[in-house]
Amino acid sequence: MVKRDQIPTLYLVLPCYNEEAVIDKTSRVVRDKMTRLMKEGKITDRSKALFVNDGSRDATLRMLHDLAREDSFYGVLSFAGNYGHQSAILAGMMEARHHADAAVTIDADLQQDIEALDRFLECYMAGCDVVYGVRNDRNTDGFFKKMTATAYYKLMHFLGSGALTNSADYRLMSSKALNALAEYPESSLFLRGLIPTMGFESDIVYFDVKAREAGESKYTFKKMVNLAMDGITSSSIRPIHMIGGLGFITVLAALVMIVFSIVDWANGNAVQGYTTSLIVMLILGGVILVSLSVIGEYVGKTYMEAKHRPRYIIDSVVLRDFEHPNEKNDDKA
Repeated sequence: MVKRDQIPTLYLVLPCYNEEAVIDKTSRVVRDKMTRLMKEGKITDRSKALFVNDGSRDATLRMLHDLAREDSFYGVLSFAGNYGHQSAILAGMMEARHHADAAVTIDADLQQDIEALDRFLECYMAGCDVVYGVRNDRNTDGFFKKMTATAYYKLMHFLGSGALTNSADYRLMSSKALNALAEYPESSLFLRGLIPTMGFESDIVYFDVKAREAGESKYTFKKMVNLAMDGITSSSIRPIHMIGGLGFITVLAALVMIVFSIVDWANGNAVQGYTTSLIVMLILGGVILVSLSVIGEYVGKTYMEAKHRPRYIIDSVVLRDFEHPNEKNDDKA
């Protein structure tokens, strides 16, 4: 890795969906942290916080516009509708690549430790183009979520995905990595699995997750399942190979049963077959339905990709030239 000697302009990308309960506190915490980084000479004074409004239905967008109007440190990118967390992250990064040397994505509720930004920047200055945020533990999760998350990452690794265990959408990417990411056109996004395939110099920063201070998580069970399916189908075709293997085994088992049936018939044994036939039919029926559903998922993804629809539609972008607080005060004086 080649060390960097130029202080970066950093954009902090925060996706938002119905986050009116946390916007005030989040904006203050982000402002304080980024100001400290500027004073310490770790980022330039052109750095910004870019909020991405993912079609919020509450007062989130109004509050964000008020912030951007009062302080040019804040930027706002707003979708025309609700396109999802992954699309919001991607849109923020794609906007940031035009203005910044690096972008860090972090959830608007700041459950991910914002103090880890210092370590992200250290890795960037050491020459990394991608720095992954990985949770130290899952102590803030309930038993069910912890169990399913652990099982999911094991399944992903078995299927050949490069997604890091307990990784989050808390990561730093350099402008070079962001420009490379812009070359990926697929609409079914699973950034945790996609970005590791790019091959850039990378490192890991471990961080703690705090309990949510206000509001409720917008990641419902349905959204988590959809994200999990996107992660599997966009990262690997091994499930289809497994279906082929299962089909081959099923055919072998059927051939064995045919041989046994012919032997029983030749020996004049009575056919006892009701229970056996029922079990075989249920097993084969289940295998066929599961196989069709998995294949159908891939066909559906292919269908959606073939449409070439936009991943999101941007309604508005508010990004003003940065004004240092002292300069604003001087103007008022």
